Amino acid sequence: MASFDRQVPFVCCSGDDHRGRALTAQDRSSRGVRRVASSSGRPSEPRSHRSDFPRSPVAAWEAAATHGSLGSAPAPAPAPERAATDDESADDGVEANARLTGMTAAVLLVLLAIEGFTILRIGRLLTLHVVIGMVLVPPILLKIGSTTWRFARYCLGSPEYRRKGPPPALLRLLGPLLVVLTVAVVGTGIALLLGPASMRHEFLFLHKATFIVWIAAMTVHVLGHIVDTARLAPRDFYRRTRRQIRGAGARQWALVGAVCLGVLLAIAVAPKVGPWRAGRAPAHLIQPPGAVTAHPVRQH
Repeated sequence: MASFDRQVPFVCCSGDDHRGRALTAQDRSSRGVRRVASSSGRPSEPRSHRSDFPRSPVAAWEAAATHGSLGSAPAPAPAPERAATDDESADDGVEANARLTGMTAAVLLVLLAIEGFTILRIGRLLTLHVVIGMVLVPPILLKIGSTTWRFARYCLGSPEYRRKGPPPALLRLLGPLLVVLTVAVVGTGIALLLGPASMRHEFLFLHKATFIVWIAAMTVHVLGHIVDTARLAPRDFYRRTRRQIRGAGARQWALVGAVCLGVLLAIAVAPKVGPWRAGRAPAHLIQPPGAVTAHPVRQH
């Protein structure tokens, strides 16, 4: 018993004397390390009493919370997400511009097909011809803006647009000419409807002449970009490819806003077709082909 007392000099008491702790000179010299006797006769192992008796309630709560997880393996930390580099972000901007151009081109192809159909029956479908022509104006401006942005960035030496590369040589040379012809066709059409009556024959001649050259250039342009348009136009509408590039909703709303603005322009201009018909409009634009003009009978 005497040897056991020397091995275990730590005695708990129920009093308030330093929270029931009594330390011997050996405990104080060991700086808070006690020895616990073993019933198997093995030498005692030092243990720190600080883990058994925390100094504060907060430390006691931490010890109780972490006590059951000591034997379990720590949960693997989630792998940090790889930050996008500047080159990848720049390439995303090139892809976003290409998707906007492709979507707008697809919508323009549909509207231009309807507009071409009205030309076959221009006398009867003049109002529809004017309405579709006005709806075309904002999407045309949107596509000119997106293609001009790419052209300008490439010419200014932007690395991401240089990596993308230019269109084929023929399409690259045809692009600026097509922009000028498109503006000329739309502009002369609006001037023909809203301009002075004394200039209608001149505007009609310019409208026809620019349209003939424009349709030839547009055919080459469409055939050269039809594959890219079919590939890029639906990407912001498919769930799998929509999330690859940010800003799909903004691009869609830009296109929808352009079409809605064109509809508003058409609503504002459509009522002017009737007065334009009565104001000495060219006869072949008013009457269907082959129609016979009825002359009023003079009464004597």
